[in-house]
Amino acid sequence: MSWLALTEYLANGFVMGMLYVLMALGLSLIFGMIGVINFCHGILFTLGAYATVSLKNSLGFGPALVISPMLVGALGMLIEVGFLRRLYRADPSAGLLVTFGLAMVLEQLVRIIWGTSGLPYNIPEALTGALPLGAFVYPKYRHFILLCAIAIIAGLWLFLEKTPYGMIIRAGSRDGEMVRILGINLRPIFTFVFGLGSALAAIAGVLMAPVAGVQPAMGTDVGTAAFVVVTIGGLGSFWGVVIAGLLVGEVVSLSILFWPPIAQASMYILMTVVLLTRPRGLLGERWEKFE
Repeated sequence: MSWLALTEYLANGFVMGMLYVLMALGLSLIFGMIGVINFCHGILFTLGAYATVSLKNSLGFGPALVISPMLVGALGMLIEVGFLRRLYRADPSAGLLVTFGLAMVLEQLVRIIWGTSGLPYNIPEALTGALPLGAFVYPKYRHFILLCAIAIIAGLWLFLEKTPYGMIIRAGSRDGEMVRILGINLRPIFTFVFGLGSALAAIAGVLMAPVAGVQPAMGTDVGTAAFVVVTIGGLGSFWGVVIAGLLVGEVVSLSILFWPPIAQASMYILMTVVLLTRPRGLLGERWEKFE
């Protein structure tokens, strides 16, 4: 095996890991703030890809890349207001069951509207081809995915850490009762966070669509991987999720290279090893509201 082949698989793992990070950050935000395990996350990823397919011919790839996550984020807000808001004081399993049912319904709607077979989605012409990095040549579109993912992750961190609204989200995820005592209404915050998490899933779907293809079940495996990443990274840790997403991407990619039969199971093996040594995940913290 040449070093060029190894470098290519490492780069592919890094790209896939970045997409896992986008998915997992949205999932982590929703669970940390609202306490709901969102089984809709995978289908929101799928809807982002399908929305882009529908919009790119008339608007172009660039506008579709921006508008599609906004539309899916708006759908996420509607889901929170219409279905989840009334369940916050109910048994925690109620939210899990509702989001699972919604995921099934939305996937069938995708099949009804766009058909059961996959849709073609070519890489935009400006991003076709490859960029040489010395002897290593790597596709332009995968460079584009990396740049977009890094910019979004950095922007999300700055929003959560440096803005008043981000501070409210972080405080509300830790001690919502204290935030309410201070006179801050968390209902619109819950709606915004669910929409933001949905938009992050849609962005991952938009970016992955030209690489993985667009078909109704495309979000199933990625959605499961997002749960694994959040578990490995640890609840409440932004950078734990980032590190875990990159680790999962690299482990899966290198498994494909060295031992393909174990590729699908490799992320679960990694999760098991991490949880046996660090039950709260890599950088997980103790959250009293969930204990």
